[in-house]
Amino acid sequence: MQLLVKIGETIGWTTLGVCLLYFGITLYDRLDPIDYSAEIRKGNIAAGIKVSALIFGLTAIIITVLIT
Repeated sequence: MQLLVKIGETIGWTTLGVCLLYFGITLYDRLDPIDYSAEIRKGNIAAGIKVSALIFGLTAIIITVLIT
C-alpha cells in the first residue's frame, strides 16, 4: 500500500513540474515578441540556444521549488 502512495506522489509531483514548465515557456512566448519556433525552423542556432537556456533555467527553478 505504501508503494502505491509513493508512486502516486511521484506522478503528482512530476505532473506539477511539467505543468509549471509548460506555463513558464508559454508565458515567455507571449511576453517576448520574437517567434522562436519559426526562427528555430529556419535554422537560427542562436534562437535554439536561447530557448534551451530558458528551459534549463526554468527547470532548475522548478526542481529547487519542488525539493524544498
